[in-house]
Amino acid sequence: MKIKKILISQPEPADLEKSPYRNLVHKYNVNLTFYKFFEVVGISASDFRKTRIHIGDYSAVIFNSKNSIEHFFRMVKELRETVSDDMKYFCSTEAIALYLQNFIQYRKRKVFYGNQYFSDLLEVMSKHRDEKYLFPCSDEKQTEYTKALDKAKFKYTKAPMYTSKPRDLTKFDIDSFDAIALFSPIGVRSLVKNFPDIKDHNILIAAFGTSTHAALKEHGIKLNIAAPTQSAPSMAMAIENHILGKAPESVVISKGEISKHGVRNTITTSAKKSKPVIANKEVYKQRMEEKKAQAAARRAARAAEKAAKEAEALAAEKAAKEAALKAAKKEAATKAAKPAVKPAVKVAKPAAKTATKVAKPAAKAAKPAAKPAAKTAKPVAKAAKPAAKPVAKAAKPAAKPAAKKAAKPTVKATKATTAKKK
Repeated sequence: MKIKKILISQPEPADLEKSPYRNLVHKYNVNLTFYKFFEVVGISASDFRKTRIHIGDYSAVIFNSKNSIEHFFRMVKELRETVSDDMKYFCSTEAIALYLQNFIQYRKRKVFYGNQYFSDLLEVMSKHRDEKYLFPCSDEKQTEYTKALDKAKFKYTKAPMYTSKPRDLTKFDIDSFDAIALFSPIGVRSLVKNFPDIKDHNILIAAFGTSTHAALKEHGIKLNIAAPTQSAPSMAMAIENHILGKAPESVVISKGEISKHGVRNTITTSAKKSKPVIANKEVYKQRMEEKKAQAAARRAARAAEKAAKEAEALAAEKAAKEAALKAAKKEAATKAAKPAVKPAVKVAKPAAKTATKVAKPAAKAAKPAAKPAAKTAKPVAKAAKPAAKPVAKAAKPAAKPAAKKAAKPTVKATKATTAKKK
């Protein structure tokens, strides 16, 4: 059966040219229709209170999707709960961890994440066994994530904060599509709800992940294109293999759990990579000794650094003590000087008062004697002015010739000296 039109139960990628479906469009001229088969709806705060879960009682939170992050902080806001600054966040991937920056100050919190799969996160969580985990998730009874947590025997509490509801698909002419790609059990349930007789239609069913395959089997729907496989780690590659007529392969049981959309960009293998074995005992011993020496050198460096820090702290403490002693001595000197100053001031004040008392009567006694002397001096000065004026006038004519005679010799002397110089 030729595939020319596919209905994909996912939101349309932001950039189709960078998505795994690019080859299907350009190389095989396949028409793709993207439409999410379900919608995520938040559980109300009143319904969540019935679970009797208090977010402040937990020391760590597990996030396996962006939906879980959004609804966790929504619930915190609606319930007016306070999240401790010491809260630890464990995310299944780095992309989900980075999404936390929209809700918290990323650098001030403790954030951990796995490489790619949920099992990678479980390995990280195994180093924090003493934490009390809260797992915000959908209201499904049991998922692959809860199964993995139960198997690993972690102390966690499942906190249903949102639910997935099937969307209306009746607007699509289902028989116009050659294939339908499904990625989750809820997608299968949505398809069956909208088209109960879907197994009777001549449509290829492609499904990603073992849980999706199990949901199809439960409803009696035949699986035509399975993913992921060894040669087709993504849904797009599995459809491409079917178009090329390649024989179907067995589904690879991945190391981790199925992601939200089911698309993986790396090939998963069931076999674990074995560590290299060193056959030569002497080489092995030599390497072990080198490792021990390196470890000893690191310990010595850390000890030296610690000693240097302690020495700096002691020096700072000593300097602070010396400064405190100097300040204390100054305070003691000022306190000792104060008692000596006060008596001197007390003695000086009465002496100054007595001096002012003696000076005031003497000044008062001098004033009456000064006033008559000033009165008698004024008429004498007035009488002397008319007699002085004629004398000054008579002296001027006599003074001019005498001044000229006295100045002539000096003028002649100055002329002679100037002539000599020339």
